[in-house]
Amino acid sequence: MTQAFDFDVVVVGAGAVGLACGYALSRRGLVVAVLEGEGHIGQGVSSRNSEVIHGGLYYPTGSLKARLCVQGRRLLYAFLDTHHIDYKKCGKLVVATDESEIPQLEAIFQQALANDVEGMEHLTGAQARALEPGLNAHTALLSPESGVFASHDYMLALQGEIEAAGGAVVVNTPFEGATPLAGGGFSVRIGGAEPADLTCRLLVTAPGLSAQAVAGTIEGFPADQIPAAHYGKGVYFRLAAKAPFQRLIYPPPIHGALGTHYRNDLGGQAVFGPDLEYVPAPDYSVDPAKAAAFAAYVRKFWPDVPQDLLVPDYAGVRPKIHGPDEPQPDFLLSGAETHGLEGLMALFGIESPGLTSSLAIGEEVALRLTA
Repeated sequence: MTQAFDFDVVVVGAGAVGLACGYALSRRGLVVAVLEGEGHIGQGVSSRNSEVIHGGLYYPTGSLKARLCVQGRRLLYAFLDTHHIDYKKCGKLVVATDESEIPQLEAIFQQALANDVEGMEHLTGAQARALEPGLNAHTALLSPESGVFASHDYMLALQGEIEAAGGAVVVNTPFEGATPLAGGGFSVRIGGAEPADLTCRLLVTAPGLSAQAVAGTIEGFPADQIPAAHYGKGVYFRLAAKAPFQRLIYPPPIHGALGTHYRNDLGGQAVFGPDLEYVPAPDYSVDPAKAAAFAAYVRKFWPDVPQDLLVPDYAGVRPKIHGPDEPQPDFLLSGAETHGLEGLMALFGIESPGLTSSLAIGEEVALRLTA
């Protein structure tokens, strides 16, 4: 006798990646429930980022980050157009501020070509300054496919697509654990004002910062297959003055992150960040005293930055699965071949470029679960 399930799929986490997974699975005719413990969608990692659409320049050949960032970017622009969501394909300059950084820029250029990133150009310092007067650039790379977008409107559109396909996105509904069923599928325990159990054939966990804690509540998930959780805090400062540049401005990457960069957001305001600080637990405070360090860093590519006009803005925390002295790993999409639980896909370490990659991550998850 065939098991009857309450839903074909339960997705844990209604951030950009969880919603994109729900969207991809609902497009395959499955009835999806996305569970979110917070009172609104996108209140975790997805609400505290740069809203940058990444070109896909940096990521190692053959990695999920390289493939899914480029694929995700292409899917994302098409989705934004179809759903009339605001974005600016403003382009990005990766800037070498002195001769010592030129080899790093050349390595980035070659990696971008290997990753099939379109339209990459070498620029002289004079060419970069012609595009962005006031910029300190010895040389630069131009990535015309990079941009910024309204990420919350994007998540609302994903929610709408899931619901239009007969699914549900349910907030104030924390996931409390799951048990594999004898005939396949899962019994899922949910909390909140009305605790309940429900059943599903497929289970996807994409809860960002709580990925490890969620995996630990799934019966039979091997503890040695749950990666260590690390929290990479990054703060942002807003410029209380006219935005100096139209394009994204990035210095060469730092160890473990892309480094403090500049963006002109959709409202026309200049924002710098994030930096990177490993913290023992999520912490969203912004120390105003960091303005001096920000100004010193930004001064390398914008010598005229006025420190007294850098205003504390917000902080985000990235769900890292590596420590400060460890190499940056790939996205981790953990399926039955890893943990032995058929029908479960657990996502870990979905930090940058997770937002850009989200639609492609959703497609990858759907493909692996339904192939």
